[in-house]
Order: sequence, then structure tokens, then C-alpha cells
Amino acid sequence: MNLFKAASTISLLTLVSRITGLARELLIASAFGASALTDAFNVAFRIPNLLRRLFAEGAFSQAFVPVLAATRQTHGEAATRDMIDHVASLLVLALLVTCVIGVAGAPLLVWAMASGLSQDAAGMQAAVVMTRWMFPYIGFMSLVALSAGILNTWKHFLVPAATPVLLNLAMIAAAWWGAPWFERLGVPPVYALAVGVMLGGLLQLLIQVPALLRLGMLPRVRLGVASLRAAWRSEGCRRILKLMAPALLGVSVAQVSLLINTQIASHLPSGSVSWLSYADRLMEFPTAMLGVALSVVLTPQLAAAKAAQDHARYAAMLDWGLRLVVVLTVPCAVALLTFAQPVVSVLFNYGAFSPRDVQQTMLALMGYGVGLLALVAIKILAPGFYAAQDIRTPVKIAICVLVITQLLNIVLVPLLAHAGLALATSLGALINAGWLLWGLRRKGSYVPAAGWPRLMARVAVAAALLALLLWLLDRQLPWLAWQAQPMLRLGVFAGCAALAALLYFVTLRLLGVDLRGLLRRSL
Repeated sequence: MNLFKAASTISLLTLVSRITGLARELLIASAFGASALTDAFNVAFRIPNLLRRLFAEGAFSQAFVPVLAATRQTHGEAATRDMIDHVASLLVLALLVTCVIGVAGAPLLVWAMASGLSQDAAGMQAAVVMTRWMFPYIGFMSLVALSAGILNTWKHFLVPAATPVLLNLAMIAAAWWGAPWFERLGVPPVYALAVGVMLGGLLQLLIQVPALLRLGMLPRVRLGVASLRAAWRSEGCRRILKLMAPALLGVSVAQVSLLINTQIASHLPSGSVSWLSYADRLMEFPTAMLGVALSVVLTPQLAAAKAAQDHARYAAMLDWGLRLVVVLTVPCAVALLTFAQPVVSVLFNYGAFSPRDVQQTMLALMGYGVGLLALVAIKILAPGFYAAQDIRTPVKIAICVLVITQLLNIVLVPLLAHAGLALATSLGALINAGWLLWGLRRKGSYVPAAGWPRLMARVAVAAALLALLLWLLDRQLPWLAWQAQPMLRLGVFAGCAALAALLYFVTLRLLGVDLRGLLRRSL
């Protein structure tokens, strides 16, 4: 299988997910507006979502995938199937217990997440009810993470990449058709969104089943005492549990950083939290479409190469991933730094989103743009450690970088306000990526292939020409004045983007960069 083709499939489906997610948010805003009940839904949805990021897509996936790939490589299919059954059995038991505790403890969870809701009794009660309805979503998503890990290890990337779209579609359907039906029944219409979340979680899990059946890897869950005891004693499960502890700490660091930044932004001028949120949403496109896609493709293959002691293949895949990140991320970073105003204007400058909002969001986006290359590179470098079942090193680095980032906040926020938070995040990412790269090289795990200085010089020339073009287009065209002509502005923006891409890639080709060869790397 072609590595770039696999990553492109994931990137395309990620783009579809981001677009349907944006449509979901617009429809919810239109249907329900901003009220105590919509606040209640957002708080209730945030609780299982936080747990999903911490456990299902965070600690569990980081520990499970490398162990699964190594078991398959060294012990074969039969032993791997047994390990999957053991992991699934323990996971289902843990999820049942967690869901019971979560449903019972919903009032405490809501208070801990948003105690301010207690000022509105109806809003607090709605948040508790919807938390109880949606808490089992963490169960669905944990099993989806298990299924996705299996399918990605067997190089079946399509189904796992497509599943997030189902949640967005289910919630769109709930807002469009479910809310009026709930209203006729005398139930607050916003409760339909909670049903949509649960339906989306169920659909995401069910779509995995046919693919797992075709592989013969559908987990067989056994909850008998003897089966659970055997699962607990199995080497694979114990290894995963051992790896999950540092992985959980590492994921928690990212969430703590987000909470600290949100808290700081809430003390800055009104709108700061929103400006950062809008800029962060735009950053999700390149980081997810490039970094996450490549990470999903490379992690199981790196783990298999490490288990087979094939150091040359391991280093070659890391090298390929980093070269692709440089070639594709540098123009995105240049665009964020020199073309931020048109990007923000085209997407957000409508209705109540004023020119001042454009300016402030643009500053945050430029701050993030400084570290875009590092933010994407981390998605390649960290799996280099996970593949060797070394989660502790990236976690230690992340904790140190968290401290450094907060020290940078102390210096930059008084000078640059909310943009200082974005810039501190970027500088922290640059330190994180550099540290990870140094660690891989110091261990001898990654030895860069020949040609890096030549590639970097050619990319720098192409990026400089791109920056000049985008700087001129930004200043010569009246982006804000076209607010009342959205289709004209969108058409001109699309033309500018196409021209910029053409200039960049043609320049690379004329300078001798073999783009076709870079994209043809096979698994």
C-alpha cells in the first residue's frame, strides 16, 4: 500500500469530518441559539468528550496500537486474536463500571465541570439529565478506539477515518428532525442533541463490525470470572496497562495546558477566548489533515518494524514522514503568517463578526502559524517513541514543555495579550519537536537520510516566493470591503490559493525536488 495514498484517504475524510462539524455547529447555533439549555448541553457533552480524549483516543490508543503491532509481528495472528479478546473483555468490564458510576455521579460531574450552572436550576437539571443520557458515549468511543487500532494495524484505514463523520450527521439529523418532534412531545428540543450524540456513537461502533468480521478479528468478549482472570494475567494486557499510565499523564498535560490557557484568556479583554477558539479551529485543518493522518498510517508500521528489529525500515519511514511534513506544512505555515487576514475574512467575517474580530483572530492565527511545522512534526516524532513502547520519554518532555510554555505566557501575554498565548504555544511546540528529534537521534533510532540540507534549501526558496506572492495579494485586494459580496470574496480567495499552490510546487519541481518519488513511498 502506498503511504501517501493511505494518508491522503485519511486526510480527505478528516476534511469531510471538519466540514460536517462546522455545518453541525452552524445548524445548532441557528436552531437553539445561546441559552441556559444550550450551555447545559455543551457542558454535558464536554464530560464524555473529555474522557474520550483522555482515555479512548489518548492513553488507550497510544498503548494498545504499538503492543498490538508488536504482538502480530512476533507471535502471529492466533496469539494476536487472543490478545484482542483479552483486551476487549477487560475493556468492556471497565466501561460498564465507569458508565454506572458516571450516570450515578452526574450531578457531581456537572458541578465540577461548570458550577456556574447552579445559578439556573433548570439549566443545572438539564445538564445532569443530558450527562446521564450521553455518558455511555464514552463506552462506544472506547470500543471504536479498540476497533480502529485493529483495523489500522491491518492497514484498513478507510472505516476508522470515516467514523467521525457519522457523529456529525447524527447530530445534524437530531437538530433538524428530532428537535421539532421533541418539542411536540413537550420535551425541551435541545434534548434531541443528546439523543443524536448517542446515535452517532452507536453508528460509529456498528460500522466497524463488518470490517472486523472480514478480517476475522471481531473481538470475542467473555465476562466470566475465569476468562477475566486469564485476561488480567495475559502479557499483552499487562503491557498495555503499564504503558497507559504514562500515556494518560501525557494526554492530561495537553488538557491541563488548554485549561490554563482558557483561564488566562478569560481574564483578558472580552472576546479573547473566542478569538483563540476561532484561530484554533482553523489550525485543526492542517494539523489533523497532515499530522494526524500521517500518525495513524505510520504508528502501526513503525511498531511492526521495531518489533522485527528492522531498524532501516523504521528509520526510513520516519525520514519519509518528516520530509513530507516539511514539504506540505511549510507552505501552510507561510499562508498563516502572510495571508491570515483573507483566511479569517472569508470564513468568519459575516454578520456580527466585525473587522476588529477579524484583526484579533488574525493575530492569534499568526501566533499559531509560527509553530505549525512543529505541531505537525510532533505527530510523527512522538509515535517514533510509542512504536518502541517508550511512552515515558515523550511524557517527560511534554511536562517540561508545559512549564516552559507557562513561563513564556508570563512574558508574552502582557505584551501581546491573547496572541501571546498562541505564540507561547507555538514556541513550546518548537521546543517539544526539537527535543523529540534530538531524543530519537541520540538513541540512534533515527538517522536522517542523505539530502536534507538540499531539500531544506529548496523548500526555503519556494516558501520565500510564496510568501512574497501572498503578501502582495493580501495588501492589494480589499478583503474586508467584500463582506457584502461573499461569493466574490470566496472565488477570489480560491483563485489566490490555486495560484499560490501552483507557484510553490512548480518552484520545487524546477529546483529538482522529486515530488512524485516522495509521494510513492510504500508500506
